[in-house]
Amino acid sequence: MSTEVVTSKRVESGIPGLDAVLRGGLPASRFYLLEGPPGTGKTTVSLQFLRHAATLGEKVLYVTLSETAEELSDVAASHGWDLDGISLFEFSEVDTVFSPDHQQTLLHPWELELGETIKRITDRIDDLQPTRVVFDSLSELRLLAQDSLRYRRQVLALKQYFATRQVTVLLTDDLTGNEGQSDAHLHSLCHGVISLERLTLDFGGARRRLQVRKLRGVDYVAGFHDFVVLTGGAQVFPRLIASDHAQLFTGEAVSSGLQELDAMMDGGPLRGTSTLFMGPAGSGKTNLALQFVHAACERGEPVAMYEFDERIGTLLRRAELLGLPLRRHIDAGLLELHQVDPAQISPGQFDAMVVAQVERRRARMIVVDSLTGYMAAMPQEQQLILQLHELLAYLNQQGVTTLLLNAQQSLVGTMSTSNLNVSYVADAVLLLRFFEHRGRIRKALSIIKNRGGAHEESIRELRIDKQGIRIGEVLDAFHGVLTGVPTFEGQAEQLMEDRGDFAP
Repeated sequence: MSTEVVTSKRVESGIPGLDAVLRGGLPASRFYLLEGPPGTGKTTVSLQFLRHAATLGEKVLYVTLSETAEELSDVAASHGWDLDGISLFEFSEVDTVFSPDHQQTLLHPWELELGETIKRITDRIDDLQPTRVVFDSLSELRLLAQDSLRYRRQVLALKQYFATRQVTVLLTDDLTGNEGQSDAHLHSLCHGVISLERLTLDFGGARRRLQVRKLRGVDYVAGFHDFVVLTGGAQVFPRLIASDHAQLFTGEAVSSGLQELDAMMDGGPLRGTSTLFMGPAGSGKTNLALQFVHAACERGEPVAMYEFDERIGTLLRRAELLGLPLRRHIDAGLLELHQVDPAQISPGQFDAMVVAQVERRRARMIVVDSLTGYMAAMPQEQQLILQLHELLAYLNQQGVTTLLLNAQQSLVGTMSTSNLNVSYVADAVLLLRFFEHRGRIRKALSIIKNRGGAHEESIRELRIDKQGIRIGEVLDAFHGVLTGVPTFEGQAEQLMEDRGDFAP
């Protein structure tokens, strides 16, 4: 009969986002493995795991086999922490005189057999009676054991030792003693396994991700989850699953504030839908999006806009030239503008930022400018499409109006989309084009599709200047507008007058 403690109690990890991945935390009094190459954040995660329990008044023990107490203190200090409340059991090559009440114990691994080493550790555990223990790391135990069979037997003996005690154990493994590969035998011994990875891209900061490879008898969110290690510790961004947030809502039309544009879209895009603005650079995509943003703020709806490309200062200046007082909405707390650096942010982190806007601010409109910058956050196109699809599904289910801006390659003539083809994902598509007439560059606007209702199939002139955003008559006297070089077949001019105003 097994002497293993049977429990349904969960313990919080202390790492923001990780308990959501674990759907409530780790089952208490179990044996867990935290594995990953050096530099993935294992020590930071382990310290957070113990510090959280210490803040709850629990006794915790950190058995450090690879780092000194001074090195651990440096890691803690880099996050603004201290090691108060964490007892240390240290292996060191430096002789130290210590008193019986000192929290640290000095051992010389080369002078002791593995069994004696483990006995010193278990004696310390019996004396302290901690609720959480971290072993950092198993690579040093491999070296002490000298052969794989002895090492595995000793790990099994440790598991049996803890099976009769109310202790949650976290083992760390940097994989250096196993040729960089996971130890399948070790996985079978542990109740749960969490793997950390660090990815170095060709440009930009390193990316980290995490996955729960196993957790016996517990439901958890499978797959990879982005995480970061910043000042203050590690934070996990659980993979967004739209179906977990499904709810019913009423999808009424959202007005842009421009009567002509609303008429082209049968009242405007519906709530809970995504609208894609497509066109070459400078064709007016951001200006049209700003019009929607201003109208939403005027209705008192919270809005968040994420700028991957343009500087916020330039954006606000552009809005002023169009007569859109966005600064007033920012001061009122209705509008938040976020500058996003795609070289420093992961898609999972971006998803978490958007979800926070919806859940904390109750944002009713989200603008992403542009998808080209968003694409730079993840080199793998297919994964990005899937992640974007899940984010849009979540926003749609929350009744949020999403505006996506996507630049097409080439400025005039035949257009081609970027290597991120999301037109099929969007519920509505607005297409903008340049065309030339009598030596002047003009802009044209058309609605390609609108799943939420009817839409006008005509092509109209779009004018953006100090008069604001204006939409002209149907260009039915022109042929070939979408090619950029149309022919005029009418009897009279249809285009709006030339005022010579600066076009923002």
